Amino acid sequence: MSLPARCRPAIVLVLVLAAALAGPAAAAPRQDGRKASHQAAAAPSYAGHPEARRFAAEAAERRGLPQQWLVQQLAQARRVAAVQKLVMPPPAGTAKNWAAYRARFIEPRRIEAGVAFWQANEAALLSAEQRHGVPAEVVVGVIGVETFYGRITGNHRVIDALATLAFDFPAGRSDRSAYFRGELEEFFVLCAREGLDPQAVKGSFAGAMGLPQFMPGSVNRWAVDHDGDGHVDLQSSAADAVGSVARYLQVHGWQTGLDTHHAVAVPVDAANRALLLGPDIVPTFSAAQFAERGAVLGDAGRAHAGPLALVELHNGELAPSYVAGTQNFYAVTRYNQSSYYALAVIELGRAVAVARAAR
Repeated sequence: MSLPARCRPAIVLVLVLAAALAGPAAAAPRQDGRKASHQAAAAPSYAGHPEARRFAAEAAERRGLPQQWLVQQLAQARRVAAVQKLVMPPPAGTAKNWAAYRARFIEPRRIEAGVAFWQANEAALLSAEQRHGVPAEVVVGVIGVETFYGRITGNHRVIDALATLAFDFPAGRSDRSAYFRGELEEFFVLCAREGLDPQAVKGSFAGAMGLPQFMPGSVNRWAVDHDGDGHVDLQSSAADAVGSVARYLQVHGWQTGLDTHHAVAVPVDAANRALLLGPDIVPTFSAAQFAERGAVLGDAGRAHAGPLALVELHNGELAPSYVAGTQNFYAVTRYNQSSYYALAVIELGRAVAVARAAR
């Protein structure tokens, strides 16, 4: 989860998912809640921190929040060294491996949990699809990849994670402290609006929250009260999570009825292959332009009217895998800017749908 300021939900889970392309972990690691709380309590606080005090004054003025309340909340926030480590990129030279990444998500326990989630939330999934045009299986795929249907939502205090990355972003990677200061501000706005205790909210090491792992800014901009109870609750309301994921994808370009990708055989000629791979995951070329460059699509791909992207997924030392991604594939990457993530979401959702239909 690089993270543009317009902010994907996950994101920043997103930061780690980028690291996880090499294989093992895609979600924030499980951590015993008592251990995490003890570590946070032992860490330095932001009481009197000059940048934190300046932030409180500026955020109070911008957002109409009580400055003293912000100061008091930040005084209880802690710098967490584990957060600083987890946000770092993978070691240089780590090979990406789609097969290993895929196996992390498209596996029996997660598929079974997905079927149970779909059955328990069938009405919410159907109404979200009708309202936002995003198929239930795609929403189910997102929530399954993000948090294993709520089993892994993170044990870090969000205020600690965001304060750490806002005021003590680690050296060694591109500085995103401004982004996290913005998310910390959005977190306080969210807590004030929803009556939440900022000291009690838990999430990922980067501040993503709830079943769909939305960052606070994404909650404020795109989350919806899908169950109609007057509150947006992505932690306890599966309906709100479902509706919010569907709306997020709709806002970020999902087109109803469009396939996400098509099978493709890549050009043999290296120059033609490089040209098609140049825009990466951004749909750029027509089916006819694919053919002109020697890429072979199936019938559905040749009939596709919109632009396509040649998406390459590495498999370690083995040959890469390829798909021709549509605008809807690109829309899934707006949740997490990774072709590996997008294809895992799509394939998990499809596997859950097939397992559900077989019951």
